[in-house]
Amino acid sequence: MRLTKNERMELQRQAAARNGRADSARHARLILLLADGLTWAEIRVKLDCSDSYISRWSARFEADRLAGLFARYAGRERYKVTERLEARVLAWTTKRKPADGSTHWSSRKLAAELGSDVSHMTVARIWAKHGLKPHRLEGYLASNDPDFETKAAAVIGLYLNPPQHAAVFCVDEKTAIQALDRKDPVLPLSPGRAERHGFEYFRHGTLSLYAAFNTKTGIVLGKTAQRHTSAEFVAFLTDIVAQQPVGKEIHVIADNLSAHKTQRVDEFLTQHPRVHLHFTPTYSSWLNQVELWFAKIERDVIARGVFTSVSDLKRKLMRYIRQYNKQAKPVKWKYFDPSRRITSESIVTVH
Repeated sequence: MRLTKNERMELQRQAAARNGRADSARHARLILLLADGLTWAEIRVKLDCSDSYISRWSARFEADRLAGLFARYAGRERYKVTERLEARVLAWTTKRKPADGSTHWSSRKLAAELGSDVSHMTVARIWAKHGLKPHRLEGYLASNDPDFETKAAAVIGLYLNPPQHAAVFCVDEKTAIQALDRKDPVLPLSPGRAERHGFEYFRHGTLSLYAAFNTKTGIVLGKTAQRHTSAEFVAFLTDIVAQQPVGKEIHVIADNLSAHKTQRVDEFLTQHPRVHLHFTPTYSSWLNQVELWFAKIERDVIARGVFTSVSDLKRKLMRYIRQYNKQAKPVKWKYFDPSRRITSESIVTVH
């Protein structure tokens, strides 16, 4: 096999390249060995290849020279998902369960069930196209309150059209907050490694946190208590009244906990006629804005906190509230789909 000077230089470059494709370097070495006069038997030993390999690539070089050494694959026609297969995958996903007792399908499990002509990637693409996520699970609350619309409209009305010269508070208690202390030291965050907590812990006791979220300013009035009784709830309402100017109307939104509906609470409301208590519908805690703030303090302080005692837990909770109130923000309450159960006309203004 004869090579021109330029061809030999290019083949030598490809054969010696350290950052190129390995198969291209092997093809170049083959042609150089043939041009140097080596026999096929000698080339088989040097390149650890077969006669068919030598025959194929030498023939391609003879026909197209350097251009013939590039690997050429015929490939295959792109796989097309038919509507029938798509409907079959959707039907199995939404209407059947795996035969092994699993609660949901995986792409590989469904592909194996449908047969060898369906790959798990085909199943995954069909799921992605139709927004199906069998591995996800979401919870929901369905209110069984017969007066849901009326109560919800009253609460939403306080958010969207609050009474003039009145204060609106969302009140609730976060009960049984555990003061957990770790037996082993906390390993701090470092590059490439998350913060780590030891598995074992001490329980130092529990604490309840009462919170009143001012819907206009976002400021939170907080108080801790050992128990969450009606007496504690009334004491917290007294604190709210004491924080407001004398004679100011106060609207309090609370859930349907039994401690919020006792005779002691009724007596407090009688003694304070400017305090109005509004209850959310049953199983509708999402209507109470203080729940959003509880989720925030859970993430920021409680979930990963280490507390050496109940007093330490109380101190850290109250410190967080003080710092939060320095840059408090109200919730921008919006109801995106008023056509569902609560219409825009049903949202009333509370006077």
